[in-house]
Amino acid sequence: MNRIITLILLLSFVSSCKLIDKEEETDEVVKGTATKDSVVHDKDENGCLASAGYVWSKVNRECVKGFSGIQLNPIDKPDNEDETLSAYVMFNEDASQAEVFLPKDTASIVLTRKAEGQPWILNDWQLIPWKGYVLKKGNENKYAGDGEMGQKSINTDTEEQE
Repeated sequence: MNRIITLILLLSFVSSCKLIDKEEETDEVVKGTATKDSVVHDKDENGCLASAGYVWSKVNRECVKGFSGIQLNPIDKPDNEDETLSAYVMFNEDASQAEVFLPKDTASIVLTRKAEGQPWILNDWQLIPWKGYVLKKGNENKYAGDGEMGQKSINTDTEEQE
């Protein structure tokens, strides 16, 4: 009889330890889910992680870094180093469309060209390939750039050493 009581006590002790372990695992799973949900809420309607600087590219149909295209600086600030004041251009695979990300605008605009060498156009916006690119709205030149990808650095280490 003592053996049976001892066995019952031992089994109840072991099973109670397992219940405690399961409760701790459940708490961890719930905490992990909360973290995953907060990350999901940081994504835009296309699944792009906005806090990391990603935006949806209409012409490339994927999330891209907003500042990774060809940088066009404002005409009145050609040596601009503040990337938030610049416009950025990305092209689709055959370069028939140019997507322009304007500063302070949440949505991009997509310009289309009819033939190589011609400007990309949408309403009164034009992207003209000339010594890089010039972006015009109506008759006014708004932005220009040398056609190189990414942010431009005006004061480089090499210039400082000379």
